[in-house]
Amino acid sequence: MKKNIWLLCALFSMSLQAQEHQDKAFINRIYDTALSDSKSYDWLNHLSNQIGGRLSGSIQAEQAVDYTFKVIQDLNIDKVWKQDITVPKWVRGTPEFAYMELSPGATTNIPILALGGSVATPSLGIKAELIEVSSLDELKALGKKAISGKIVFFNRPMDPKMINTFGAYSKAVDQRSKGAAEASKYGAVGVIVRSMNLRLDDFPHTGGMSYGDLPDAMKIPAAAVSTNHANFLSTTLALNPSLKFYFKQNCRTLADVPSHNVIGEIKGSEFPEEIIVVGGHLDSWDVGDGAHDDGAGCVQSMAVLEILKKLHYTPKRTIRVVMFMNEENGLRGGTAYANRANELGERHIFALESDSGGFTPRGFSFDAATENMTQIMEWKAYFEPYMAHTFTEGGSGADIGPLKKEGIVLAGLRPDSQRYFDHHHAATDTFDAVNKRELDMGAAAMTALVYLFDRYGLETTEIK
Repeated sequence: MKKNIWLLCALFSMSLQAQEHQDKAFINRIYDTALSDSKSYDWLNHLSNQIGGRLSGSIQAEQAVDYTFKVIQDLNIDKVWKQDITVPKWVRGTPEFAYMELSPGATTNIPILALGGSVATPSLGIKAELIEVSSLDELKALGKKAISGKIVFFNRPMDPKMINTFGAYSKAVDQRSKGAAEASKYGAVGVIVRSMNLRLDDFPHTGGMSYGDLPDAMKIPAAAVSTNHANFLSTTLALNPSLKFYFKQNCRTLADVPSHNVIGEIKGSEFPEEIIVVGGHLDSWDVGDGAHDDGAGCVQSMAVLEILKKLHYTPKRTIRVVMFMNEENGLRGGTAYANRANELGERHIFALESDSGGFTPRGFSFDAATENMTQIMEWKAYFEPYMAHTFTEGGSGADIGPLKKEGIVLAGLRPDSQRYFDHHHAATDTFDAVNKRELDMGAAAMTALVYLFDRYGLETTEIK
């Protein structure tokens, strides 16, 4: 009896070793294909240099829809379609203009960018005294008497001591997203916000902001200023507290317009009802060409299907790529996709998003139940040879977030983040800032993870 048990254990161990060897060999083939035979960099070149910035609701955004639909169609997969959605349409208008005035006639021009969703200034612009604050709490402490009639200058830098730059971003971004709404309550006439950027440079970074439930009459214009010019303004203001700031911008919000998510899938051979999603967002801000945010994530996601097709891999589960629209200023694409999945009763087991730039992949973050996280951690060794084995619990991605209620595993590709905010939402987010090898390494890591989820499924489907 003991001999039989020992024999069964030995056979099981041999089976596991053979399985592990097979997985390692296939993942190696994934990397070989991604690094030598993927079209992802060419796709990104077209998105960036032939189409450019793809602000939600713009002609360029719809050109990106048509282009990626054709790319996915050319992969010769089972099904490709466009999902109809409606998206907000905010337009920048003519270029913004701003200056600092120390005394009448003594001015210094300051480059600015209107924040996405901001209202315009009056046609002649706004000129008022500047008051600097470092937080929303400081704004509240100063109160209406100190702020009324002035332009509020939010100047809290991202914390350079934080190694996780996304953590630093999260701790600073409230001044951009909520600053105008809060300043308006105390009588401010406008808002200038330090760019969300760790590097000192001359490029203002735009980004989304919200007025919440403020009535139109209380909405005030908001713009970003570069890190260098934020420091310059702060220093000058300390020397001359009575200086005035002028800015003019012509942005406006138009009526919602139709747009699309782009979706393609390879049908599963054994469990077609179990769906694996991989995706990025097609829209970008209108400055730069959206190469890192999020052209890189889009082409990496399409490359997952491209690589699996080139390796003649037949998935057990349905693998679906989704090019989401309107992540930057509304999340309409991600919300619409999740709502439609619910209507159809679809069962998603895993969703992976790439929306952190095309830099060297370091690993993934996961939003998963304990049993699934234990399973996932056992796969770390497969990624060690490629230095993409930092597996952590945490966030995933904005577009796949609405799927969480289905109890699936959500994940985000986590590239090296140290340079990301040099480009994020700025004119520096361009194709030349993306390294082909880093981009392809990210696509390979994503494909490897999708392969493992397809091969083994989930330990549990309970909601965390």
